[in-house]
Amino acid sequence: MSDAAAYSVKMRASRAGAHVSGAERIVTASSVPKVAALLAERALSHSKGVPDFVNVKVEALQGPVRRVKALPVETHVTHSAAEGRALAAKLLASVGIGRADEILALFPESHGMRGAMLLDADTLERLEPDRERGVRATYMDDVESLGKSPVCGKNHYAEAIVLATKVQNAPGIVGEVCVSDDPDYVTGYVATRELGYRRITVVKDRGDPNGGRIFLYRGPREGVAETLRFLERTPLLVTDVPSLAAPSGPTRRFEGLERDLDARREEGLFRQCRTLESKTGPAALVGGRELVVMASNDYLDLARDERVVEAAASAAREWGAGSGGARLTTGTQPPHVALERAIAEFKRAESALAYATGYMANVGAISALVGRGDAVVSDELNHASIIDGCRLSGADVLVYRHGDLDDLARKLALCRSRRRRLAVSDGVFSMDGDLLDLPRFLEVCERHDAFSMVDEAHAIGVIGETGRGLSELFGCGSPDVTVGTLSKALGSEGGFVCGSRLLVDYLRNMSRSFIFSTAPGAPSAAAALAALKALEAEPWRVARLRENVAFLVSVLRRHGVEAKSESAIVPVVVGDEKRALAASAALEARGFLIPAIRYPTVARGSARLRVAVMSAHSESQLRAAAEAIASCIS
Repeated sequence: MSDAAAYSVKMRASRAGAHVSGAERIVTASSVPKVAALLAERALSHSKGVPDFVNVKVEALQGPVRRVKALPVETHVTHSAAEGRALAAKLLASVGIGRADEILALFPESHGMRGAMLLDADTLERLEPDRERGVRATYMDDVESLGKSPVCGKNHYAEAIVLATKVQNAPGIVGEVCVSDDPDYVTGYVATRELGYRRITVVKDRGDPNGGRIFLYRGPREGVAETLRFLERTPLLVTDVPSLAAPSGPTRRFEGLERDLDARREEGLFRQCRTLESKTGPAALVGGRELVVMASNDYLDLARDERVVEAAASAAREWGAGSGGARLTTGTQPPHVALERAIAEFKRAESALAYATGYMANVGAISALVGRGDAVVSDELNHASIIDGCRLSGADVLVYRHGDLDDLARKLALCRSRRRRLAVSDGVFSMDGDLLDLPRFLEVCERHDAFSMVDEAHAIGVIGETGRGLSELFGCGSPDVTVGTLSKALGSEGGFVCGSRLLVDYLRNMSRSFIFSTAPGAPSAAAALAALKALEAEPWRVARLRENVAFLVSVLRRHGVEAKSESAIVPVVVGDEKRALAASAALEARGFLIPAIRYPTVARGSARLRVAVMSAHSESQLRAAAEAIASCIS
């Protein structure tokens, strides 16, 4: 493969002027269209957020392309940011680069730069001509890219070695330090000619967006121009990029787990299960005390309803406690069949399929409907089960701004060439309580010939006059795929997918989480069926729930707490994780069980009290809870 046939393909993405993502490849002419599209998709699904500007530049390389061998690689296992930074300082000192602590302290300044900081290795004088832009090392790739089929996704490891190798071959450069600016990627590295590429597994805290690159220069000032020319203009392919190296030092199982947990405790992110010592309901015994429960998803108080409990008990006596097999072998019993028929009728769909959990329904439906060669476009605040289903499917994943259906349309337009396109959204978003604009969502999906999928886990029994969900509320059609749960307003356990008969037949045959899981027991199915009948017979439960939410919000506002809700979920954003934990503990001391929701369930700095309202809460309970919340967060 001749270098004359090589093209540089570069992607840069930003949001409100701030850098979000960047990448580049050197490929043959035939791969340019595919690579350009994949890099654009990568920009649009970055964990730092959805960009509002993406630039993809294609450029034919002129003249020879230099080839150099990759730096040797060694991996060091660290367990905290402090440990990783101490190691980085030690490595720099070993090759005669002092003042390492001062170098590392400069990373917050480099965070907003589009390129790297260029420092005099001895004086720490900044040498980059443009301090806002920084120094950009470009025109580089793994030599294998010329002959390989392009693939999507980001390989932090290989891309970092390529960049570090080019930088260390630049005249005057004596070292580089990198801390990732991806908040979900905590690994960094130190690179020098003598040490090679020293990968450090933890060099910052997860969720920390600060990071960047610092190039260290030693030489006369007049030599800086030649260094910049090499970094910014010389095409270079790196050979012999190694596979991910095994960590150096001891790697005994469980080493470092306690340190990781200690770090979670320090950040206010450690979690433990809480035991409720009585039936679920608007109040429960916890640690021998009765608390008002403002955290339950049992929105209609059906989990303890005598009709629902007796249906489960009767089914257990008749059919046994467990099903004994998967649905396609020996696990299907009459209660499963009756439940699926009732769900389809309730949702006015042709057919329905019951799963063991709502999580499995999302994962199973998404991974069955799309795969390699397809695309799935997902709201950035979708539930973890949707996110995991997207990742497991193998399809290319694009993320659109929360609730921004114009952005959804733009992302779908990028996927016209895909075999299948799937757009997926929560119906009620579980941490904010807001609703999807279903009519517009369906219109966008239809216009772009994409499957529409909506998870109504927090909508069934809550939204619409009779609790049938978003279609009832908006008076519109239904998505191609509707996912729901039996474990929230219906007071039982399990999940379901409903839609056309063709869809359900397809999932029954292709959805791995359905095929390879033991069926839920008949008691759960019978309980869900009884709860569904109760909901249909008693729509006043839905109306009472709606009244309770409005009452709670009004009292919170009267006490100066910003609150709103279109569902049964009322978020009270506190911000700091430890402050949210303290507020939750103070509320429990006053007799209210309201958990603090923290990272990674929500973004860092947006910790909140997630208040869940039930139809069975009394006005006195709601008024007292609102007053206590206002007092505890002030």
